[in-house]
Amino acid sequence: MSILRLIFVPLRSIMMNWQQLISNKRLGQEHRHPERHDDRTEFKRDYDRLIFSAPFRRLQNKTQVFPLPGSIFVHNRLTHSLEVASVGMSLGNDVVQQLVKRHPELNNTLFMEIGQIVASACLAHDMGNPPFGHSGEKAIQSFFTEGAGKSLQSEVSPQFWSDITHFEGNANAFRLLTHQFQGRRPGGFVMTYSTLASIVKYPFSSLAAGKKGKFGFFDSEKDMYLQIAQELGLIRKSAEGEPFRFTRHPLVWLVEAADDICYEIMDIEDAHKLKIISYEETAHLLLSFFDEETRRQIHQRILDEGVTDPNEKVVYLRARVIGLLESECVRVFVDHEDDILNGTFEGSLIDHISPLPQEAYRQCSQLSVIKIYRSKPVLDVELSGYQIIETLMSRFIEAAVHPERFYSRQLIGRVSSQYDITAPSLETRIMAVIDYISGMTDVYALDEYQKIIGVSLPVV
Repeated sequence: MSILRLIFVPLRSIMMNWQQLISNKRLGQEHRHPERHDDRTEFKRDYDRLIFSAPFRRLQNKTQVFPLPGSIFVHNRLTHSLEVASVGMSLGNDVVQQLVKRHPELNNTLFMEIGQIVASACLAHDMGNPPFGHSGEKAIQSFFTEGAGKSLQSEVSPQFWSDITHFEGNANAFRLLTHQFQGRRPGGFVMTYSTLASIVKYPFSSLAAGKKGKFGFFDSEKDMYLQIAQELGLIRKSAEGEPFRFTRHPLVWLVEAADDICYEIMDIEDAHKLKIISYEETAHLLLSFFDEETRRQIHQRILDEGVTDPNEKVVYLRARVIGLLESECVRVFVDHEDDILNGTFEGSLIDHISPLPQEAYRQCSQLSVIKIYRSKPVLDVELSGYQIIETLMSRFIEAAVHPERFYSRQLIGRVSSQYDITAPSLETRIMAVIDYISGMTDVYALDEYQKIIGVSLPVV
């Protein structure tokens, strides 16, 4: 008992420091001062590097929830990420505006760039997700836990096995942004420490993930995360010898809130467009975020503006709800600043908003599970996506394990040279396959699947 008290009790009195938390130091260029030809901040450079990167562009053909493409436009991973970045920028800027009054010494420091950092992290938060959303993620995990990949357990280390059997888009995003196989620059994207820390929603390894299986970085990137965490002064919550576990960087709460706001509310709008839920049901859900007086004002505004189209009404209601949730999350963050900085804040920002919008958000979540995420179009794409990813994993992992075979050589020849699928280490080859498949778009994965199973031949 006394040993545990020595380890854990002092941690609650430690306070992270904003001046240290906001750093524009770049991973891999800590001692370099590259020549600059414009006046962009380092965090704006992060944003621009992400926007113009191939992995970010590929998000336009990755499923968010509903099948792509369709006759009615719905969100894909790209449009979702852009919207999350927009909300994240507002959250960050509004938090800065309020906290700088409390901490005037932070004025004219890097603290003022928080909105830009959060927006950049929001752009990147889904970049590690494989094709077909959570179905693709599950297919990669299940290949090793239930499929042919089970036989490889004895051939790899326990930590590596834990990583691949819990494969996670969040951890993969951190790998994507820190690993040198991606991007035009040596060393990858070369992002700032604060942007990288702000995307790690689960700041611990897969061995510390627990039943939910969520974790923030693979073993291959743990030293990089440790370096970032120590530089920024994140609080370590695990004892020496235990798997790394840190407190979140405070800006993670804002990135998470932007994502929570956008996916929940925008999924409702998409479901209405696709006629999965009626206008009446949609309007009721969105209006339930407000008190009676505000509802009357909203109805009057719609009448005054002459809006009659149901889709346009939903757009207006959606905008009002996002504005409300954004201001609520800012209030919660500011009110709980000390708890966030000392690592004792629990739950999400949404969990702590006022009772009325919180109950409305809960109703939206319940409806989404019942009517959206279990709807036939969504289940169809999940089933198809699972089969496609499972087949690709099976064929390419077999090729990586037995590279000397003729068919293996043919398959390996299709893989870009940026993926080290011919490395001497089996673990490196397996991870190269996962990198390759998780980076595919939905359409490319389908095309590869059809070619491999022999139902599609190239037209010359």
